[in-house]
Amino acid sequence: MDQERTFEQQARELVAQMTLEEKASMLRFDAPAIPRLGIPAYNWWNEALHGVARAGTATVFPQAIALAAAFDRKLMTKVGDVIATEGRAKYNAQSARGDRDIYKGLTFWSPNVNIFRDPRWGRGHETYGEDPYLTGELGEAFVEAVQQKDEKGYLKAAACAKHLAVHSGPESLRHAFDVEVSKKDLWETYLPAFEKLVTKAKVEGVMGAYNRLYGEPCCGSPFLFKEIVRGKWAFDGYITSDCGAIMDFHMHHKVTDNVLESAALALRSGCDLNCGGAYPYAVAAVENGLVSEEEITACAEHVMRTRLRLGLFDPDCSFNRIGYEKVCCPEHIAAALDAARESIVLLKNDGILPLKDVKTVGVIGPNADNRTALLGNYHGTPDRSVTPLDGLWAEADRQGFRVLYARGCELLRDRGESLAAANDRIAEAQAVAAQSDVVLLFLGLDETLEGEEGDATGDKETLALPAVQQLLMEKVCEVGKPVVLVLMTGSAMDLRYADAHCAAVLQGWYPGARGGWAIADVLFGRVSPSGKLPVTFYRSADDLPAFTDYSMENRTYRYYQGEPLYPFGYGLSYADVRLLDAERSEDGRTVRARVKNESDFDAAEVLQIYVRDEESAFAPRHPALCGFERVQLAAGEERIVEIALSEQTYTVVDDSGARVPGSGKYALWCGFNQPDARSEALTGKKCIRIG
Repeated sequence: MDQERTFEQQARELVAQMTLEEKASMLRFDAPAIPRLGIPAYNWWNEALHGVARAGTATVFPQAIALAAAFDRKLMTKVGDVIATEGRAKYNAQSARGDRDIYKGLTFWSPNVNIFRDPRWGRGHETYGEDPYLTGELGEAFVEAVQQKDEKGYLKAAACAKHLAVHSGPESLRHAFDVEVSKKDLWETYLPAFEKLVTKAKVEGVMGAYNRLYGEPCCGSPFLFKEIVRGKWAFDGYITSDCGAIMDFHMHHKVTDNVLESAALALRSGCDLNCGGAYPYAVAAVENGLVSEEEITACAEHVMRTRLRLGLFDPDCSFNRIGYEKVCCPEHIAAALDAARESIVLLKNDGILPLKDVKTVGVIGPNADNRTALLGNYHGTPDRSVTPLDGLWAEADRQGFRVLYARGCELLRDRGESLAAANDRIAEAQAVAAQSDVVLLFLGLDETLEGEEGDATGDKETLALPAVQQLLMEKVCEVGKPVVLVLMTGSAMDLRYADAHCAAVLQGWYPGARGGWAIADVLFGRVSPSGKLPVTFYRSADDLPAFTDYSMENRTYRYYQGEPLYPFGYGLSYADVRLLDAERSEDGRTVRARVKNESDFDAAEVLQIYVRDEESAFAPRHPALCGFERVQLAAGEERIVEIALSEQTYTVVDDSGARVPGSGKYALWCGFNQPDARSEALTGKKCIRIG
């Protein structure tokens, strides 16, 4: 390729040599080769939510919601770098052997920056949580790392922000659902992360959602694609449909009558690429006068520009030299283990943790040895899986204590053997508990019980654990030995019983391929827990509006009217890290905080800054996160930390959806959690009010 010409010029000249049929074929996710132009086949559909997915062996990081719990931009940068490197390594090796199949390309349809507004949503664990600022910050770091450039300006890989817009279940309704949401909620909550990824991180792709918004199917929405993404945000990447979403126009949304009209609507609206079966009808749509060839040409130029930016037609692209030895290399595995350690959230501890001087440890529960529960969804194949039971056996070998193991129950079914009576494993679990100094109880879900429609059960009906697991927990606690609950889920659950009866509660999420080692490290004190909740743990779903209600009223920490069990931003530590003082800079853009680790544990803590406009009627009900910084402190170390505040800290979103200056009367708080009564009661520490 001629480096004197821009990628835009090269794309325009390349597309100008194509026939209408060839241009239309480039808009399919499974784009065929055009041999006469030297263009090989390319499959756009690839996934990399927390590691290169669905194409064989790759480093598997903790699920996205777990990564969010680390509140760590540097971690997201490392994750993105590993994904891009392994993606290139796999692409180079596979394409050299003629393998250009699905999930083998360099266009990763990640990250998912939808807002996890309701804990019942099955796909919520794919997101970075319920807060738009946290989501945008972590998403920006991830995208920039995936899309790092070489000396010629080529991207190592291409990220994609999905699913635009206002998309978070129910999964069973997504193909026909019409979201009606206020302009304030749209621009205050649902769009900010997308805007940041487009305008700041320069994300290469944007994917539309299945649902409608204000009556328009999102993948055929001029309002979203032309007015906002291409217009207001000046996006210059490619826009893709979600898979099968364009066929929904006539099959479920009923806004068109047939596939020709659906394809034409998407093309006219600016949807460049179709994941699904609609765009093979693009030529017929042109021939029937439903869309112009010029509109096909514009879309083709967009997608070819992305392929050029990736250096796919330049044999001298430096990224072509990345070898397969990078896949699951020791450095990448170490990064995944570190990520798992950072993600674990300590929700309760009566002093039993970290474990010391134990002679017999009872390990009980269906997730103790469940490899599926390590992974979440949209995952690759681990080179090696380390379950919690594996990690605890390794710990037992190291320290010399005995492990007794009982599965206790299945994830969902009420018996382990088909011919047995219900609850056939509980007596064994109680026997193990009775013989143990401490019980480590591993409960929760996996991707078969919460996930995407078609891939799993989908959404949760309630926040309750499966009945058989709830019964197991109660029967084990009745034995009278100290019980440490390790919950492995991708979402908030009803933990009221555990909070009242267990000695400690850890949120382990879906911790990735080496998660068992990370959990053992935290349980036995080699690592102090440092994760913070990126979502609110409510007491039950009864406290929430209807799942289909997309208004933010009484949702998430910013608008919730009740008292949560465990608040957003909360997480305990083994260390005693103190905030000594904090002050805002003269220009109001940063906060300087003095912190000290007054314990003998090395530990990380997450400083959090919250803001509220005290006089504006448009301010959220509660203070909102506007800055954070993860800080590593050695035992006894004191440090001054500077935290940059969001550019939007001193603004509000009015009822028209406009972001405007606030009243000027702002309160800022600095601490290791929210400035709310529940967090202060749980931690025993107050935030410092600044100004």
